[in-house]
Amino acid sequence: MRKTIIATGEIYHLFNRGIEKRTIFSDKRDYNRAMQTLDFYRFFGAIPPFSEFLRMEKEKRDYFISQLKISGEKLVEILCFCLMPNHFHLLIKQLQDDGIKIFMSNFCNSYTKYFNLKKERVGPLLQGGYKSVLIEDNNQLIHVSRYIHINPAVSFIVKNENLINYPYSSLPEYLGNRVGFCNTSEIMSSFSSIQDFKSFTFDQIDYGKRLDSVKHLLME
Repeated sequence: MRKTIIATGEIYHLFNRGIEKRTIFSDKRDYNRAMQTLDFYRFFGAIPPFSEFLRMEKEKRDYFISQLKISGEKLVEILCFCLMPNHFHLLIKQLQDDGIKIFMSNFCNSYTKYFNLKKERVGPLLQGGYKSVLIEDNNQLIHVSRYIHINPAVSFIVKNENLINYPYSSLPEYLGNRVGFCNTSEIMSSFSSIQDFKSFTFDQIDYGKRLDSVKHLLME
């Protein structure tokens, strides 16, 4: 994997998996914790560690988040994501210099500490540093977003017809079924409607099972 230079204003496909391909999300609590951590650390500035934030009283947490989302600056924009049992995919736009580096360090370190404490284990959870691929044009952008969203079906975690119900990705946000933290406008601008986006994604799930023809877009 060649080293990718991360530039502000550009979009990147980021991915990593558990060390020794081990499970990193074992239950609903793990998935939800990871999504909350992604949401929290996309902001930057005087924010406490996520574990410390969770120890605040609920009223104080709610106020802090409301203020952060009104006036807080962002390190990154999360365009889409998918969490799988032993790996994750993110499509991220860097908004600040070193934004992705800081965001990924915060996310990975925070989640690893949570997981290790829960499982009473020590040591790294993820397989080295995350991998990154520059998104060079709009065609690549929408194909990578589709690859990310259909990953649970491609990996046979869910049946094709049940992909719409997979809760640990940004797909429900794109389909209008959940309010989340992703900026969907950049990708949705390529589609005339939610139904157009849905057809592009769902009608081509089998394409994802024959990835050889587009691996150069995803993994180089």
